Amino acid sequence: MTKKVAAVMLMAVLALLVAPVTFAQAASAPEHATNWVGVAAAIALGIAAAGCGIGQGLATAAACEGTARNPGAGGAVRIAFIIGVALIESLTLYALVIVLIK
Repeated sequence: MTKKVAAVMLMAVLALLVAPVTFAQAASAPEHATNWVGVAAAIALGIAAAGCGIGQGLATAAACEGTARNPGAGGAVRIAFIIGVALIESLTLYALVIVLIK
């Protein structure tokens, strides 16, 4: 295992250990409390949309390159591309549904 992988795994374990303490709440919240759930949901939706946008761009580039290299396989590449983009887009829609529920 490289040092970078070990560091990432250590950070993940530490984040999991600190999470229960971070989300602990007092018995009653003051009236003017900020709705951090809504803020976190909006940030999560932004990250999901950015990630899906990058994924769709890479998928489009790969599909175009694959079709350009082998025009005979264009039909199969197109079908795989459409299914892949639909699955990528569904991830953003799932994130949107979660934000709307919260």
